[in-house]
Amino acid sequence: MKTPDLSWLLREQQEISRQNRYLRLLIPPLLAIIFFILCFLILSRDRMLILGGLMIAYFIPPSGKESLIPIGIGLGIPWWLMALTLTLLDVITSLFMIMNFALMIRVPRLGPWIEKTTAMGREFMEERPWMARWRIPGVAFFVMLPLQGTGGVGATVVGLMAGLTPGEILIAVAIGAAIESLAFALGSELIWRLILENLVLGLTVALAAIAGTILLMVFLRRRFTRKSWKDKKEI
Repeated sequence: MKTPDLSWLLREQQEISRQNRYLRLLIPPLLAIIFFILCFLILSRDRMLILGGLMIAYFIPPSGKESLIPIGIGLGIPWWLMALTLTLLDVITSLFMIMNFALMIRVPRLGPWIEKTTAMGREFMEERPWMARWRIPGVAFFVMLPLQGTGGVGATVVGLMAGLTPGEILIAVAIGAAIESLAFALGSELIWRLILENLVLGLTVALAAIAGTILLMVFLRRRFTRKSWKDKKEI
């Protein structure tokens, strides 16, 4: 399967006025800030600081939902809010990439990483033509994979190559991120409650869940990642 060339997107965004470009840069971060401010309505000051730290940590590899959601719940953040927060961050990241793809390509260190991610996404799509046929469900499934690079940035690239519109990409990212976040959040909430009721049993279940998550990630990495792709992921 031949994947679409993203040069059209680069040309289109280069023709944007400076004022419009500033708006594109500011809107996604402002959405995250507004969401954070609204959380003051339901969280105490101490827990707001925790939530803010976790939101920042989400953008620092190798942090992911599988690690930050249990930590957040353990530190007193409601499970549903942790799931909502990380889902929203994935959608906002995707929105930022859609609106500023051409500009991000020119950022030192980030640009080369995006180019490598684009190359990996192209190879991923060519090896799995069913994803383009599934369109929104296919990209949502990609987001649900608990692997590095399947968040807002990688999903945006894959969505563009699958021929999805910006709106369809955001829907796919929201669906995939919500399902993954809810799975980790509900599982973590149940384990924390079990630990409080029965420490030994709770820790046993927690260790089993951690081991199972690691095995699942190893399996998925081997199943969906070929050796050539692994070599390209090294930056």
